[in-house]
Amino acid sequence: MLKHLRPALAMIVLMTVLTGLAYPLAMTGVAGVLFPHQAKGSLIERDGQVIGSEWIGQNFTSDKYFHGRPSATSEPDPQDASKTVPAPYNAANSSGSNNGPTSQALVDRVKADSASLAAENPGVPVPVDLVTASASGLDPDVTPAGALFQVPRVAKARGLSEDKVRTLVEAHIYGRFLGILGEPTVNVLRLNLALDRLDH
Repeated sequence: MLKHLRPALAMIVLMTVLTGLAYPLAMTGVAGVLFPHQAKGSLIERDGQVIGSEWIGQNFTSDKYFHGRPSATSEPDPQDASKTVPAPYNAANSSGSNNGPTSQALVDRVKADSASLAAENPGVPVPVDLVTASASGLDPDVTPAGALFQVPRVAKARGLSEDKVRTLVEAHIYGRFLGILGEPTVNVLRLNLALDRLDH
């Protein structure tokens, strides 16, 4: 029996070392050489300080900044560990809300958000990505329509012309990958950093 087990155990050890250690370490090394920015988390710095990653959204709430998609992430309630409280863009707890179209809580939130946005920009249809959370709750991008919808609010809050802010948004639209994959997007953190530079 040991004669039959020895090759099986040897293969388990060998494949564990190859696929569990050697391959991941080799790929990490290759990625670090070929794609150093991405391998380090696509971190964005300002004045030598890391302020975020281009792949993880942030909770911008000021009228002076463009806002991302709603985030359904949460964290344990400090008052009662058996419950959770909303914690937008909590990268330690990436998740959606799991609320479906029959969820009254979801319907009520979307209605309230839509009404608030419609009051902010009357007569303009509210882009769907501004009232719906992504599956991860960490989406760093909005659609071009979602960014352009916010131009009047941001321009007014900063005392800038709408044309100037709109031009900035249009300069930060990333097209489809290879011209065919995905949809055009606007990275909210990069746009807001460019907006701060525009102010100075």
